[in-house]
Amino acid sequence: MKKKLIGLSILTAAAFTLGACGSGATDSGSGSSENKDTVTVGVLQPVEHGSLDAAYEGFKEGLAENGYTEGENITFEYSNAQNDQAQLKSMSEKLVKGNPDLLLGIGTPAAQSLLNETTEIPMVITAVTDPVDAKLVASLEEPGGNVTGTTDMVSIDKQIELLLSIVPDAETIGIMYNAGEPNSKIQADLAEEALTKAGVKTKVLTANSTNDVQQVTTSLAKDVDGIYIPTDNTFASASAVIGDVAKELKVPIVPASTDQVTEGGLATIGIDYRSLGKQTGEMAAKILKGEAEPASMPVESASELELVINEEMAKALGIDPDSIKAPK
Repeated sequence: MKKKLIGLSILTAAAFTLGACGSGATDSGSGSSENKDTVTVGVLQPVEHGSLDAAYEGFKEGLAENGYTEGENITFEYSNAQNDQAQLKSMSEKLVKGNPDLLLGIGTPAAQSLLNETTEIPMVITAVTDPVDAKLVASLEEPGGNVTGTTDMVSIDKQIELLLSIVPDAETIGIMYNAGEPNSKIQADLAEEALTKAGVKTKVLTANSTNDVQQVTTSLAKDVDGIYIPTDNTFASASAVIGDVAKELKVPIVPASTDQVTEGGLATIGIDYRSLGKQTGEMAAKILKGEAEPASMPVESASELELVINEEMAKALGIDPDSIKAPK
């Protein structure tokens, strides 16, 4: 069990070991894909925010620790669609036409977009909640195609239990997400189910873009005792705005992502996305070395979860950070 603190530049975390259960930005390394000693990885990310950025950095770290160093023997062709669906498609087409040795899809929209363009180039995915429901793999144990990687699904029941322990007398809990993100809806439905079992009413609001987040958060916060947010790209991109509303209206927010806690939530039990990305990079290295194939390489889940508490937010809400404990 490890402990660190987040808030006023500090954060509190306890780790639980688990079994494996507008215009787009582009950049590339200095290597050359024409050099037979250099491999090329095409990377697609749907939007810029802390969790996905950390996953990409961790991915490169995992590869580097397995002999693939950027600028020496590996080139990354990176594209970020900046939350533009049309950009996702055009960038996927461009990456696939470049015929890289491997593809990385960060987040469900990017992974699906890449798979729409190729079923032959080996691909790893990360920060995808349900690869089976997203039709990226046939099963977690036997992916069956050109895709494998890591899922960021965690125990939503534990996250809801954490929220209810913070507001034990809650009558209504709010849930907010972008209905256009399938993985977010899966998590929102599971959260609603867990709350119903606990005898707590729910109120659900959705936002179509980051422009709607402040209004949705404000409206919901006025009517509920606490709020749950799935790992949703739209809401993660507006975490700071959400945090401001939470402080103003004194409503505790438990997001699914640890990065959202750092940027405006109160607490969660979640994934260190850099570690998840590193885990994905280690899988990618095996594929590049010819030691494994996506079709028979099981999708992995995070090897570690953390209880993360934003101490500054807790104090702003009048909550003792030391009173927030991980559910058993």
